[in-house]
Amino acid sequence: MPDSGRPTAIVYVDGFNLYRRCLERYPASKWLDLPVLMDRLLPKHDVIHVHYFTALIRAGAGDDPQGPIRQQTYIRALETTGRVTTHYGTYRIDKRLMPKHPAEMGDDGSLIRVAVRKTEEKGSDVNLAVRMLLDAHRNAADLYCMLTNDSDQVTTIRTLQEEVGVDVGWISPMPTLRQSKDLKKTQPSHVACISAEDLMASQLPDEVQNGQQTLRRPARWR
Repeated sequence: MPDSGRPTAIVYVDGFNLYRRCLERYPASKWLDLPVLMDRLLPKHDVIHVHYFTALIRAGAGDDPQGPIRQQTYIRALETTGRVTTHYGTYRIDKRLMPKHPAEMGDDGSLIRVAVRKTEEKGSDVNLAVRMLLDAHRNAADLYCMLTNDSDQVTTIRTLQEEVGVDVGWISPMPTLRQSKDLKKTQPSHVACISAEDLMASQLPDEVQNGQQTLRRPARWR
């Protein structure tokens, strides 16, 4: 544990929520140093660890065949910081029949459905909740801070506050006007919002050494 005299914090990052709600809008920010970002957002705390919850995207899941390579390169670079543990859910691709948009009716009066490819990340929300509860029961820090805009985590926060009796923080990846109202209602003891300035001030070096390997920021992320 740090001996700075400041309270300690552990941060739990919903990786896909961070990506979809924030990083997609700022391509040059994707080479993100999460511990540095958390130090910036929690200046009164010693951030002793960051748990990063994600799933490895699959080749063929989208139009970019290099996407999985960039993701894995980033995760390896992120873990060289020594303050990040990555936890993996699963990435699913399902074929489904879904109503056409805009809606159209067939001759028999039913909605016309079309075949779609639905991609979905599974497991990270549960993994995040379990890890937070486990750390809180172990008294691992003074503040347990969640980074997400997913209102499904309201129960996690309320359980930590009311049943475990610990301080819970919330970091939103969304601008103030688009933040989850349900998460706000939990009244976390610490609230922060990620800005574009925070992202650009919290980037990994363009080249990161991982043993004998040099990991480089992808060209599309410059």
